[in-house]
Amino acid sequence: MTSTDQAPDARALPVPDHDVAIIGGGFSGIGAAILLDKAGFSDYVVLEDGDGIGGAWHWNTYPGVAVDIPSFSYQFSFEQTARWSRLYAPGAELKAYAEHCVDKYDVRRRIRLRSRVVAATFDDVAHLWRLDLADGTAITARFVVGATGVLTQPNLPDIPGVADFAGTTMHTARWDHGVDLTGKRVAIIGTGASSVQAVPNIAAVASSLTVFQRTPIWCLPKPDAPMPAPVRALLGAVPGAKRVGRLVSQTYVEVTFPLAAHFYGVVPLAAGGEALGRAYLKRAVRDPEVRAKLTPDYALGCKRPSFSNDYLPAFNRENVHLETGGIAEITPDAVVTRDGTRHEIDVLVLATGFKVFERGNMPTYDVVGAGGVSLDEFWGAQRFQAYHGVSVPGFPNLFSILGPYGYNGSSYFNLIETQTAHVVRALKHARHRGATRVEVTPEANTRFWERMLSRRPRQVFFQGRCGSANSYYFDEHGDVPFRPSPTLETMWDARRYPLGDYRFDAPGTVVAPPTLVAAGAE
Repeated sequence: MTSTDQAPDARALPVPDHDVAIIGGGFSGIGAAILLDKAGFSDYVVLEDGDGIGGAWHWNTYPGVAVDIPSFSYQFSFEQTARWSRLYAPGAELKAYAEHCVDKYDVRRRIRLRSRVVAATFDDVAHLWRLDLADGTAITARFVVGATGVLTQPNLPDIPGVADFAGTTMHTARWDHGVDLTGKRVAIIGTGASSVQAVPNIAAVASSLTVFQRTPIWCLPKPDAPMPAPVRALLGAVPGAKRVGRLVSQTYVEVTFPLAAHFYGVVPLAAGGEALGRAYLKRAVRDPEVRAKLTPDYALGCKRPSFSNDYLPAFNRENVHLETGGIAEITPDAVVTRDGTRHEIDVLVLATGFKVFERGNMPTYDVVGAGGVSLDEFWGAQRFQAYHGVSVPGFPNLFSILGPYGYNGSSYFNLIETQTAHVVRALKHARHRGATRVEVTPEANTRFWERMLSRRPRQVFFQGRCGSANSYYFDEHGDVPFRPSPTLETMWDARRYPLGDYRFDAPGTVVAPPTLVAAGAE
């Protein structure tokens, strides 16, 4: 990549509407905004598609929705609270926490709701991004931080007749609270994390509930308990108590996924988890045939596990039926299984998760970088990859919170703070250099990518025990774009990566698009 010797006059270049545009008003966007502000980058705008903030906690309001890691880990390290009503807080409290954060840190006035980004295009000459919105307007920004997350677009099942059902249909991520399930015949398709939380609550009021399972989920006991007011007061009053609680919680989270999954071939933590899961299943479900159907035949960690004290026992209820025969079609009044059985229902609940590592979801808008290169086409041809999960060569001034190989399976809040620390470090150096164009080098990206691939042999995903998991962790290339690193390593890297891994260009510099190598070819 070389600069041309006919660079335009920097004084004539357009001034962007904002220094930074953050796309997404969930916790990723909120955290990035707060930390950018703390670092002196206060000229930002947060663009949010929805009519409220909170991301997943704004959209997901189904019965029983709650965090699936302890609440002490599901919060910002700089804004810890002891106000959770339970060790695993219900969704409404996470939504309230988001509202609290945007007010306390003065983010709300810089959020634009109902502002869906449909396209982002980089201007090679002006060193800025043009963001086209669904309402036909556009804004420009020097830098863009993608904070849309991946659990945002509901994944609708490809089942014949699903659109023809005459009763009420709703996805768990778009719950209709105007529908009363009391006394209704309900079917729920899917047994992932949202189903695990919703099933016990639906079963308690429905006349019948049929759970259609394709793949059983590893369900482990949930170390949950109420946090009475005196306990909350004590945690808030004793110096250091919240930090100790967070440390214990973070250690628990680290052991249950990052260490167990990424060091599966080194540390036998998953084997112990599987034994615990089988023992819990045997204790919780009375019918041996139902228990056998609920028993996974893939390794713990191949897909997202769940924690619940109510899901498995729900199958002991007389009004709950587990169906594993496979769905042939959905008619206007029933779900028909492959053996011809008709399950007549009033309400159809789709607990079918989200689009994750799919085209058009990472990100949810078209991105065109230097030289007119499409990010979607780049990833489609060269597999998902990003330097530390943050930057992609050929896409200057664009950073991601949840890019490929960014998330290691720990708390999302740790991810948000770690990735934003990476971004802030790059932007501070750019400001120091007077640079308006920041781009990771292809060589640095390739080096990081190959380091990630070299760690595969010890990960659970590549041990040959995930074939039946039907896990959304795997993308179209057979990769699992999680970062195979312990959390402390990700934190260290975010604050110590070589600044020479980026190039920083002054205003007016015109840079030839990089020659992107097919990194990581195996």
